[in-house]
Amino acid sequence: MNIKNLDRIQTKLESITRKWWLFLLIILSQFIPLYTSKGVDLTEIGELTSAILGKDGLIYSYDVVYPIFKIIPIILIFSIFFLRNRVTRLFSIYVAITYVLFAFLQNIAVTKEYGLGIVTSNLVAISIVAAFWFWEALAQKNDFTPRKQPLWKYWVVPFAFLAFWYPANPNTFMPDFNPLYIFTNAAGLFFCMMTPVYLAILTFYYPRVNIATLRVTSFVGLILAFYNILVNFVMFPDQLWWNGVLHIPLITISIYAFALSFLKMSIAETK
Repeated sequence: MNIKNLDRIQTKLESITRKWWLFLLIILSQFIPLYTSKGVDLTEIGELTSAILGKDGLIYSYDVVYPIFKIIPIILIFSIFFLRNRVTRLFSIYVAITYVLFAFLQNIAVTKEYGLGIVTSNLVAISIVAAFWFWEALAQKNDFTPRKQPLWKYWVVPFAFLAFWYPANPNTFMPDFNPLYIFTNAAGLFFCMMTPVYLAILTFYYPRVNIATLRVTSFVGLILAFYNILVNFVMFPDQLWWNGVLHIPLITISIYAFALSFLKMSIAETK
């Protein structure tokens, strides 16, 4: 595909992702019912969702690979600063692949009570994000050329780092600031922990980034952040309040990134 065609498609995507109906469609996708091979009563939806997203999830069957998905993003982030645009496509491909993994590993489980269960709405929404990152790997609109940044733009760094570290005991979800978690826990395969990291990078280089990808990623981040705030702070505050705190980076950076994606800042303003 030649550059003109890529630019034409990118312009179209940026236009479509400004339309209210696209966001409505993404929101409506959240009403896609859960799937279970054994069937489920409406009164059991909450229990089924908890079972799929909890310890029965596929993600908890692959703990041996957790360090891989903590070390690779660290290497890629440092590579951005040193190799710049030579790693743009590699970074986008990695992000896209991880979103595919988030979609399937976090939202599919084989449970004793319900058999195979799928949180279909999450799987669809996160897969849409993955598609936009695969597009970015092809279009390469992200420009990681270093330029002077105002100090206030660095506010995302501690929030993204907190999400990536995810200093919570894996059994109790209570505060646990073990530094080894930076390299060993499951956060590298969590949508809610890695999305703040990816968005932080894009906001730092904004507006020389793929605006359509930034917009869709942050919007889906907002939707899933809302669910987590509801569960952690409203439904189960005694058990999950700290998990709620660790989702604040997802909320704040998603709001910030989504707002940025609609600003009419020209690239010339950043030179």
